[in-house]
Amino acid sequence: MNPQSEQPGTPVQEQAAKAAPKRKAGVPVWRTGKPDAFLAAAVDTARTAVEGITPAATIGPHLAAKSEGDRLVTHLFESRLPGYAGWQWYAVLTRNSRSKVVTVNELGLLPSGDSILAPEWVPWAERVRPEDEQQQEPEADAQETGEAAEPDAADQQADAAAGDPQDDDGTQPGA
Repeated sequence: MNPQSEQPGTPVQEQAAKAAPKRKAGVPVWRTGKPDAFLAAAVDTARTAVEGITPAATIGPHLAAKSEGDRLVTHLFESRLPGYAGWQWYAVLTRNSRSKVVTVNELGLLPSGDSILAPEWVPWAERVRPEDEQQQEPEADAQETGEAAEPDAADQQADAAAGDPQDDDGTQPGA
């Protein structure tokens, strides 16, 4: 064998790298192909199906048609639903072989990479913020000095509604 053919960067190895396209690990070959042409063209059918579950004003422009398998295509539409920025409406369409009749399999709303995600979880012990500590300081100062905190009117009304009615002197009425 020629020592040059074993070294990387030679024309033989470059041609071999170009000839063998890399496949995504774990993705079946039949899912990586182009979408069914007839189903990919059925954008109006997909939009009409999504309009069955949401008002037309909440459906934005068509974003993509993705192949999910043999004669199975997912159409994605931008969501204009308040509170769902970055989400996408989807309609999964299918058809039988040699048939021109489109069937709607599934409809729904999916988050995309642009949607707002919840912040990372923070342990409770680390959640205390400086403004939380400032609110607790007046109560702690009152307890240290021995002063009794005055109950506010809302607390008194809640106690009266929840507990036994008492007169001002603390005795039960009618006793």
